[in-house]
Order: sequence, then C-alpha cells, then structure tokens
Amino acid sequence: MAYVAGFTVAHDVSARDWQMRRNGRQWLLGKTFDTFCPLGPALVTKDSVADPHNLKICCRVNGEVVQSSNTSQMVFKTEELIAWVSQFVTLYPGDIILTGTPPGVGVFRKPPVFLKKGDEVQCEIEELGVIINKVV
Repeated sequence: MAYVAGFTVAHDVSARDWQMRRNGRQWLLGKTFDTFCPLGPALVTKDSVADPHNLKICCRVNGEVVQSSNTSQMVFKTEELIAWVSQFVTLYPGDIILTGTPPGVGVFRKPPVFLKKGDEVQCEIEELGVIINKVV
C-alpha cells in the first residue's frame, strides 16, 4: 500500500456489441474506446479512507440500483493486485488499476439490460463519492 496515492470511482463502460458480436467475445476491445473510463469525482488520499476494503459500492441507472455490494467482497485486495500486475507490467506514478465490479452487470442479467442514449449512470463508492454520466 506504500505505492498507493489514493482511491477514486471509475465507470468502467463496455461496448458489448463489440465484445459479443464483433470481436469473438474478447472483452478488451469493448472497453478501450475514448471516454469509456470516466473517473472521479476526486482522488481521495489513502489516509482519508478508513478501510478501502470495506466500503459500500453501488451503481444506479436512471435512479434504479442495478449493482450493490461492498469492497470487502472483492476477490483480490489492492496489495495482491499490485503485486500480480507488477509481475508483467511496469507500473509508474499515476497509473490506475481498476479492481472490479459488483454482480449485476447488464449483459449477464436475465433478460440482458443494455444502456441506451439518455440513460443516467451513477457509480458510487462510500467515502469516495459519486460519478454521474449521461449516455450519449
């Protein structure tokens, strides 16, 4: 954790049409379009967060909760992710590592749910804030 400056909220957007129909179900390309990873509302320094591994996390679409969990449910803790990633990627000051998403991703719902133009997405992590984005 000595290498961690702080924490923020990320809206990890995916173009599922690219992932599922155009790219052989490989997820990477569907996440790499410009504007697909808004961050914010701020970088909260690690000394300002009581326990980064025990924070409520949720996502709302048009005010409806679609994902709700706690960072205590993450499969890997921050330290483990840094140790693993640094084995094959050179990490530099300012690099950002996204740690995952709670259950409830739209494509895996029955029936699947996809964002559409005009939807408002709110991603929130306790103590870190809320980031709000409109789908365009």
